[in-house]
Amino acid sequence: MTSPWKRTPDAAEQLGVSSDTLKRRRDIAGGFLENGRDYNLGPSRNSSITWNVENVRSAFNQRGLLVRKEG
Repeated sequence: MTSPWKRTPDAAEQLGVSSDTLKRRRDIAGGFLENGRDYNLGPSRNSSITWNVENVRSAFNQRGLLVRKEG
C-alpha cells in the first residue's frame, strides 16, 4: 500500500499548486491546513514537511465551496 504522505514537491505536483502555496496554507502561517491531519513537520527545522494529499485536496475543495458561497 502506498503512503498518503508525500514530500512538499511531490504533493504540490499532485495537487497542481506550488510548494509555496502549500506552505502558506498551513495553520501556523495563518492558513486552514492543520498540522497532524493535513501535514506533518519533521523533527528538525530542516526536515521535510510531509503532506496527506487526499486530506489537502479535500480541504482545498471545502475552502473553495465556502469562498463561492460567500460570493
